[in-house]
Amino acid sequence: MALEINQLHQGDCVDLLKRMAPESVDLCFADPPFNIGYDYDVYDDKRGDEEYLDWCRQWIQGVHQVLKPDGTFWLAIGDEYAAELKVCATREVGFVCRSWVIWYYTFGVNCKYGFSRSHTHLFHFVKDPEKFTFNAADPEIRIPSARQLVYGDRRANPKGRLPDNTWILRPQDLPNGFEEDGDTWYFPRVAGTFKERQGFHGCQMPEQLLGRIIRASSNEGDCVLDPFSGSGTTLVVAKKLRRNFIGTELSEEYATKIHERLDETNVGDPLVGPANPLLSAPNTKNGKRLADKVSKKKSTAKGKGKMPKTGNATQPELL
Repeated sequence: MALEINQLHQGDCVDLLKRMAPESVDLCFADPPFNIGYDYDVYDDKRGDEEYLDWCRQWIQGVHQVLKPDGTFWLAIGDEYAAELKVCATREVGFVCRSWVIWYYTFGVNCKYGFSRSHTHLFHFVKDPEKFTFNAADPEIRIPSARQLVYGDRRANPKGRLPDNTWILRPQDLPNGFEEDGDTWYFPRVAGTFKERQGFHGCQMPEQLLGRIIRASSNEGDCVLDPFSGSGTTLVVAKKLRRNFIGTELSEEYATKIHERLDETNVGDPLVGPANPLLSAPNTKNGKRLADKVSKKKSTAKGKGKMPKTGNATQPELL
């Protein structure tokens, strides 16, 4: 029996994909386990390389079978297996890679003896390189160009342009240098203190990130699939943007929470999170300074006839 649309189905995605009607899905977004030892409630995220890659090959083949001939597949994956899964999807399964996008985020994973991890790979695959959905004219995914913002060039397209590995301290300091139309995208990771955070799943995608992908690669009424529904964000965003959806999720606990989240979501609801995250926090120039706080504290204490205690360490200069 085929899986019903606009439903989350609990179970193993490899088995559930086999139950779906062939060529019935317009867009698939997959954020699978990265095989880095994350503590899921029922899934073993530390398999041997061959076991993990063979499992990925099975579900990627399943995705290929359920996608329509003009369907699109977006895959989010970490550094450890990005290259292997790109080769698997293209040379073994038959997808064509349109873009290799880097999602850059703040609140990255701190590394004691290396550069902090602050990106995820997003592969944009299609089945047919000559026929696929890409809504380049959608104003929700277009941005003003440098010709418009900086140079006042009359040749600039009034509709803006489409939304680059990059080392950058704070994107807010380079609002025109970290372009959304390149292959490096900036969206803050959903940290524990964010209002958007659901709390039951540690790998939650931002709604605005999924919004860009779903708007670009599908149309209203299309069917969006997420075989690793996790926190349910793909399904929630699809529902908000008037798409049909199908989700699968191995964990019974996560599935229950996703059902609750979907029940609280209405078609047409706005996406959570800032549409332009570059403007959601002050730049360095307009931010607060620790040195200013110390100076103000000293001034206040002096007015009261007291001086704050100080240690031997010197205050480093803030850049």
